[in-house]
Amino acid sequence: MTNSSIPNIELNNGVTIPQVGYGVFQVPEDQTQRNVEAALAAGYRHIDTAAAYYNEAGVGAAIKASGLPREDIFVTTKLRNGDQGAESALAAYEASRKALGLDALDLYLIHWPYPSADKYVETWKSFEKLYEEGAVRAIGVSNFLPQFLERLLAESDIVPAVNQIEIHPTFQQPGTQDASRAAGIAVEAYSPLGQGKDLDAAAVTGVAERLGVTPAQVVLRWHVQQGTIVIPKSVTPERIVSNLDLFSFELTDEDMGAISALDTDEHIGADPATAAFTQVRN
Repeated sequence: MTNSSIPNIELNNGVTIPQVGYGVFQVPEDQTQRNVEAALAAGYRHIDTAAAYYNEAGVGAAIKASGLPREDIFVTTKLRNGDQGAESALAAYEASRKALGLDALDLYLIHWPYPSADKYVETWKSFEKLYEEGAVRAIGVSNFLPQFLERLLAESDIVPAVNQIEIHPTFQQPGTQDASRAAGIAVEAYSPLGQGKDLDAAAVTGVAERLGVTPAQVVLRWHVQQGTIVIPKSVTPERIVSNLDLFSFELTDEDMGAISALDTDEHIGADPATAAFTQVRN
């Protein structure tokens, strides 16, 4: 399913996902195809997009242009908040599938719980339908805090395969990670480098200097050694390549502990408990 140098994580339904993927958050549509083609050429076989990024078509064009077999590329996209609901979720899935130019998706996520709308349970039931019909190989959630996971598990049949959440050294969300893993849900980190702000910490730069690697590689390796799926984003060709080169070195227990000690509980993104934006352009 993937480049042989990238480990796979087995999800709770037996589907495997490459542990390191390429994210396209905030990549403009007119640059997406070029960047995803570069990522695929570098060896990435896991691409993460979302309807709210408005660049699914660019991802699809890159996959087609790559000439790689469809089964060799793992594709994730996500449902916008404004598309939550039993019927609207199904229509949104179809729009994303067509934009990507794919017959089926590998992973489809509810992007945010959007609790003020109170539609994530009925939305999940439509996700279950898509999964049962073979329209998607795995279904999951993003930004789901323990209370939202608890309700979803109590009121539905299929346990999410993945919970994609903000994780980086200064914001680790141990409670959400623990709740996810305890339910058999794989943890996937977005903004894994803290959008760059975590790379200057002495605990990171010291290890990078000792090992002769970049601070970004150190932080991404910290994620990998915890069994977390990670989706770094870069538009710089050299960094696209180096962000994938994580398996020729290893962090010691002391390194891991020093980086984990950087947690400040300060998030970059919105608070999932209150986030109420629709993600729909006017």
